[in-house]
Amino acid sequence: MDQQELRARGLTVRKSIFGDAIVDKRMQSFGEFGAPLQDIINGFAYGDIWCRPGLDRKTRSLITIALNAALNRPFELRVHIQGALSNGCSQDEIREALLHLIPYCGIPTSMDGHKIAQEVFAEAARG
Repeated sequence: MDQQELRARGLTVRKSIFGDAIVDKRMQSFGEFGAPLQDIINGFAYGDIWCRPGLDRKTRSLITIALNAALNRPFELRVHIQGALSNGCSQDEIREALLHLIPYCGIPTSMDGHKIAQEVFAEAARG
């Protein structure tokens, strides 16, 4: 598969997880300067990695939540919790992924993740 096909496939996957409006906003957030970055995100992250066999999207979402929490990336964590909900993850599964951080990254990391998750859950409940 060539790079253009990977980018197109990745954009389709990305929009199916997060929705058109969120992806369009994120793709435009850095303007023309960020276009190459968005191509890499679409092609590599979503067109290649998220499409690999072996893990379903739900599992990939839980892994991504744990990684973003561990790396202290609150903005990305928020977006990926939203995506996890659309990928079929339950609030209990998201909580378990955040609890799993405790022995490896510490209680404060898990607490920050819980706080963000609760905010995302509240936003989702409001519609």
